Amino acid sequence: MLRLPSFIRPVGRQLRTFTTSSSGNWAKSSGSSDQEPPSSPNNDENPMSRTFNILKSDLNKFTDKFRSNKSSTPTSSVAEEVSDAEKLKRFEGDHHGAGGAEDIFQTHCDVLVIGGGGVGSSVAYWLKQRARDGLNVVVVEKDSTYERASTVLSVGGLRQQFSLPENIQMSLYGADFMRDVKEHLGDDVELNFTPHGYLVLASEEGAETLTRNSKLQNELGARNELLNANQLKAKFPWINTEGIVLGCHGLEKEGWFDPWALLMGYKKRAKQYGAHFVNGEVVGFELKEQPDIIVRGNTEGDYQALDKVVIKMPDGETRTIKFAICVLAAGAFSGHIARMANIGMGKGLLAFPLPVEPRKRYVYVINTQGQNAPGLGTPLTVDPCGTYFRRDGLGGNYLCGRSPTYEQEPPIDNLDVDHEYFETDIWPSLANRCKAFESAKVVNCWAGYYEYNVFDENGIIGAHPYYNNMLIATGFSGHGIQQTPAVGRAISELIIDGQFRSIDLSRLGFDRIVVDRPMFETNIV
Repeated sequence: MLRLPSFIRPVGRQLRTFTTSSSGNWAKSSGSSDQEPPSSPNNDENPMSRTFNILKSDLNKFTDKFRSNKSSTPTSSVAEEVSDAEKLKRFEGDHHGAGGAEDIFQTHCDVLVIGGGGVGSSVAYWLKQRARDGLNVVVVEKDSTYERASTVLSVGGLRQQFSLPENIQMSLYGADFMRDVKEHLGDDVELNFTPHGYLVLASEEGAETLTRNSKLQNELGARNELLNANQLKAKFPWINTEGIVLGCHGLEKEGWFDPWALLMGYKKRAKQYGAHFVNGEVVGFELKEQPDIIVRGNTEGDYQALDKVVIKMPDGETRTIKFAICVLAAGAFSGHIARMANIGMGKGLLAFPLPVEPRKRYVYVINTQGQNAPGLGTPLTVDPCGTYFRRDGLGGNYLCGRSPTYEQEPPIDNLDVDHEYFETDIWPSLANRCKAFESAKVVNCWAGYYEYNVFDENGIIGAHPYYNNMLIATGFSGHGIQQTPAVGRAISELIIDGQFRSIDLSRLGFDRIVVDRPMFETNIV
């Protein structure tokens, strides 16, 4: 039987409280506190009504299982195009009763995950994959259609071409996970991985950094090659090498995939293992005084722990969930949620904000009739100016984009696309690098929110230094989706094992913000 650390014993049993040290490790507090036994899951609900609701839920599960075993789905030789919203509707219908829409609302849980995107759903999957019935896991997601979610609006890139060992190692594991995704998430998960690699180009100014990064990447298990201008031209005839000194081309475990399929795979498997997903918006927290805990910078007896989360349901009703541990994985809006917990609004360790905010990014789909256009085997190419492009399917389309400068940052009050930005900032660099793009036309476009870490543009993973029951997984600044397998596993290790076991991510903890030691990642796309 899986033995869980004492600080995640289910609510209602004796809960030993822990504080975090400056290194982000769990440290035992000066004492232990007995939590009050949980109240009835719904004090306003008649016990007989609750019993009938449970019996009804069990009957629904049995009926759905009986129907699924009895029915068969006819096959068709014609491929059906289905929208993401329809896919989600079918997904929810297929898994009705398995943590689905008619679950009884969980008023208490062991682990509450705020954010049901790629990171949050991966956390839920890993916790339930390891602990199963040993942990009650609830995921709260405000956008149940994922229409505005960063995960599904990304370009789905997978690369190891980073400058920090932690990012390289996480993406290497991401590649291994995706290779064996059916073993992890089920035979019906199709990521449609396109293994054409990345091609990062460097001018004379960036050639030394590119060389140093490539050496580190290969030492850690990635496989890429450095190509000079002549070698680039020979391998990729479409490229204009003017101003290019060096290129780093990924040979294995790099390419792109379907982020929607990965997200739905996490969610489906987590539900099958018993995780509960709640459609609602977090609007606040309730705190509980714990006088036996002493935290550096606070006087004895004034410590308050996070106790409950307040959720606004789709019908406007406000409900609460009491938790033992909270995982903040709300993507671009994690900083906003953190402020509700007084992070960045208080004194001492609570004076340091979670430096994650939404930034709007555009993705354009272009088509060209020009000669010598990049072919099917073209890698995702990144120009020294930051413009990137890759092939999109077999119809001659390409995805492209570029992060704006600080002065160009667009407003985030909507997801409207700036078409002029393509003409002024993206098209010139595309046409310069590849003559075929001179005649490129935009055929589609969209905008999405990017979880931008204003401190150092890198992920924040680990315990909060003040709250002994909050873990953070956010701020990945554009490279989060490919690292969701490793991040979800890492958070599950902190909760179940009390420490990182697979990859040491201690340097990416919140503590670096407190001591002002940024972990800059030079390869941000």
